[in-house]
Amino acid sequence: MNDEMRAHVAAFEQTVRSSLALAATLGAAEWDRPTDCPGWTVKDQFAHLVSVEASLLGDPPPEVEVPEFAHVRNDFGRFLEAGVHARRSVPGPQVAAELADVLERRLAQLPGIDPGERTMLPNGKEGTYELFVKFRAMDCWTHEQDVRRAVGRPGNLDAPAAACFWDILAKGLPLVVARKAGAEPGQSVLFRITGPVEHRVAVVVDGGGRGAFAGEVPDAATAELDMDWEGYVRLTAGRCGPDAVKSQVKGDAELANRVLAGMSLTP
Repeated sequence: MNDEMRAHVAAFEQTVRSSLALAATLGAAEWDRPTDCPGWTVKDQFAHLVSVEASLLGDPPPEVEVPEFAHVRNDFGRFLEAGVHARRSVPGPQVAAELADVLERRLAQLPGIDPGERTMLPNGKEGTYELFVKFRAMDCWTHEQDVRRAVGRPGNLDAPAAACFWDILAKGLPLVVARKAGAEPGQSVLFRITGPVEHRVAVVVDGGGRGAFAGEVPDAATAELDMDWEGYVRLTAGRCGPDAVKSQVKGDAELANRVLAGMSLTP
């Protein structure tokens, strides 16, 4: 296992263990609280983590018929829902115990996997297993934050997996500005993200209408957006719309609002 994959595995482990510690504090009613993922409760979030890791371990898939839920829109969603639906009658603490078990089995499995092994990534592209583990850390951390918001126990926002989240999804900001928001050539958007994780980046649209990160972050841009880290995470993970996030806009408000409306970058 090389250093990069070792770091991604550590980020994955940290956020799953943080989720398990959180699970140990949940009361009976809290397992059934709705989360920002449509159709999923707190327990469903844990069931999702279990089912994905169990699948990666090669465990047989659950034999369950998934109802026609409104939040299941395609075959991939139906695949993910099967592992969740199979555990809907299972008590929350038992689902958490299953997650603890699959975590230990995955941690035993991962050192034997070649970091350079080619595999299909969650974004539909082929990549290395090293990168795949980075996606797993990001996904587990995103769902941990879903649970924390639902039960009112904020925390772990600056975890190692939060860096995975930024590294993976921030790459989509040029697409948001140039394509989704339709910024014109020469226009730019400055993003200021404040603690506990802080970032300051600018996207500039070139003469061909393509967005790219500016080599030097300007002091001013066509539009400027200020928001906190959790708000940024909720928007880019597709957990809410702009009205649910506190943000400050400067410059071209119309462009800024189009950017905010198009910031969802997850499937």
